[in-house]
Amino acid sequence: MSPAIDFTLRRRTLLTGTAAAAVSTSVTKKASAQTADAPKPAGAGTSKVTLFVNGTERELTVDNRVTLLDALREHLKLTGTKKGCDHGQCGACTCTVNGERINSCLSLAVTHDGDSIETIEGIGLPDDMDPMQTAFVEHDGFQCGYCTPGQIQSARKVIEEVRAGIPSHVTRDLTAEIALTDAEIRERMSGNICRCGAYANILAAITQVAEESA
Repeated sequence: MSPAIDFTLRRRTLLTGTAAAAVSTSVTKKASAQTADAPKPAGAGTSKVTLFVNGTERELTVDNRVTLLDALREHLKLTGTKKGCDHGQCGACTCTVNGERINSCLSLAVTHDGDSIETIEGIGLPDDMDPMQTAFVEHDGFQCGYCTPGQIQSARKVIEEVRAGIPSHVTRDLTAEIALTDAEIRERMSGNICRCGAYANILAAITQVAEESA
């Protein structure tokens, strides 16, 4: 028969164990605090970039995670480029980089070092508007106006793309000159959403500019 085990806990043993646990916890907390407060390496996670925005050279130091959209809006205060869905689905953030339209919310600023960027602020002024801006006003191509900068950026490029012979998903004959039809315009502008529903007026504005500049 096995001898009985004595589970009697002596007072001195209890106090000794409790004190040891308290000291261990204190040391662990102090070490964690020191680790959290330790200075991070200078410049970690940031980069210097040079952007040529609307013809002006701009130098920025940005977090490597900052999008081009946020660099334009938050760092350069060019708020004409809008943040809509922030997922590349609405087109409100459309601007041009080296002549090509992009969704700036999907592109990191650090990837555009040395690039030429055009925002709505670089297209025209109230007393000297771009023809597309004028056409949008004439045809009431906007209501709330939030998506309008991106719409205008895309609309100008749609005409250029057609004249450059770049086909879309609705282009039937890839060997013939592409006609700027309503279907072509709608397809090429499909990435720019207008929640107010001014699509018919936007179509009319683009068509007018295309005809006047032919």
